[in-house]
Amino acid sequence: MMLRPRQREFVTRSIEALRLHGNTLGVAPTGSGKTICLSGTAGEFLTHPDAKACVLAHRDELTAQNRSKFSRVNPGIATSVFDSHQKSWAGQATFAMVQTLVRNLDQMPTLDLLVIDEAHHCAAPTYRQVIDKTLARNPKALIYGVTATPNRGDGKGLREVFSNVADQIRLGELIRSGHLVSPRTFVIDVGTREALDWVKKLAEDYDMNAVASIMNNAPVNEAVVRHWKDKAAGRKTIAFGATVAHAEAVRDAFLAGGVAAAVVHGEMSEADRKATLAVFETGTTTVLVNVAVLTEGYDYTPTACIVLLRPSSYKSTLIQMVGRGLRVVDPAEHPGVVKTDCIVLDFGTASLKHGSLEQEVDLDGFETGGEAPTKTCPACDAEIPQASRECPLCGHLFEREETGDEKAALEDFVMSEIDLLKRSNFSWCDLFGDDCALLAAGFKAWAGVFFLEGRWYAIGGHGTVPVRLLGVGERTVCLAQANDWLNDLETDDAAHKSRRWLSEVPTENQLRYLPPALRGDFGLTRYQASALLTFRFNKHAIQRVVHAANQHHLEAA
Repeated sequence: MMLRPRQREFVTRSIEALRLHGNTLGVAPTGSGKTICLSGTAGEFLTHPDAKACVLAHRDELTAQNRSKFSRVNPGIATSVFDSHQKSWAGQATFAMVQTLVRNLDQMPTLDLLVIDEAHHCAAPTYRQVIDKTLARNPKALIYGVTATPNRGDGKGLREVFSNVADQIRLGELIRSGHLVSPRTFVIDVGTREALDWVKKLAEDYDMNAVASIMNNAPVNEAVVRHWKDKAAGRKTIAFGATVAHAEAVRDAFLAGGVAAAVVHGEMSEADRKATLAVFETGTTTVLVNVAVLTEGYDYTPTACIVLLRPSSYKSTLIQMVGRGLRVVDPAEHPGVVKTDCIVLDFGTASLKHGSLEQEVDLDGFETGGEAPTKTCPACDAEIPQASRECPLCGHLFEREETGDEKAALEDFVMSEIDLLKRSNFSWCDLFGDDCALLAAGFKAWAGVFFLEGRWYAIGGHGTVPVRLLGVGERTVCLAQANDWLNDLETDDAAHKSRRWLSEVPTENQLRYLPPALRGDFGLTRYQASALLTFRFNKHAIQRVVHAANQHHLEAA
């Protein structure tokens, strides 16, 4: 597989920081391909056959997922697993569960590189034991961490482990590149804002019982339902309540308003939680109200509305909650679902406290390559990316003067898209010169985006695999899904931008199969001819898939 250009930059900066400092942290949120970046960086330090690395995670599913993606990025590097089921250090890269490893540290070999996935956990005692043992065995061992949310809920910084931040992919980059949908935030005061401002903080967050005493009453809950119907009716919705009683009351208000709703919380059994989530995902439940159980690790991509019914002490928590609704939809998994944005209804004022999510993701500038500018955090002396408004290591907030526009209506969110046609690993051909049909081809696969009746469709083909629908909706999102299809199936050798045949003349065989009108086009290149022939040979299949998807959407609407 191939890395996206932005992922390559992340890997390059991580490698440089590790060589310079001996440790570094990379911040990569939902949708960035964090595991791919982690794998690309680790693979660089395992080119020597005697080099040894351990990739640390805290859940079985993360260990398996990391190993699988690592092998796709680095197919020539042997891997092994050290967890409760198997304990092997045979591979150059070993994927370990921290809970198991910390009980068997005497078995851990000398490491050249320790990689910590979800690195915000590294302040925990178990992680520190592994880190300390690694450095005791080899003081020159490199420590590399990757996380989406570096600022912990308990306020502990990561400065004791990491002296610098190599790179930080921002949500705005992923939205502009089509790898996440755009959030549209509405901060709504239902007469509780002033009272919420007086709620005290406890050890890790606001006093949620105090929040519930303000938010959990019939007029407020009815207003929540009313505003949801006005701005997000019918959307799959995840709401975040303050307490179990609050969540149940909000659920009852939705039910009374004729909206199918349910509750999940930590006091439920695992079986009950799974059953409730299953009903939400199969379509029966529209609104799912939760209490601190869906903040991270749950991604049901058709979710297109987030309702915040509680404040948040940390911006990372706010981003995690909103992130549940930002992932794009795979039409193969969810036929007929078209998602172009995510409505965020904030009744708990978290957006006002932290600066709305739009401000967070609307970057002052976007680095497209080269050396990343940095600055020094005045609170902990860490070297961090220039664009950071909050130090990922200690949480220090950098002051930023708000303009009148930023203080205005929060629902207005304008984002200029990143031109994926220029940043793609592949050369994209405008098949008919009208920007309504674009196609790129590799050695094994091809992908195209096509416009029909106000909507874009991403289509992909691969060998004998039937032509399939990759995405439906906005142009940028479809281009991103088509690009990822090619990146996933091709290797670096197939990136046609660097290949000679981009500008060579068509072959005789190509000209034989092209329409007569194109045979006399003396500006036609060999690659353009290949793209045109790919479309011609797959035209009927493409039309069938696009029209079927369009009809499915019309029927669903």
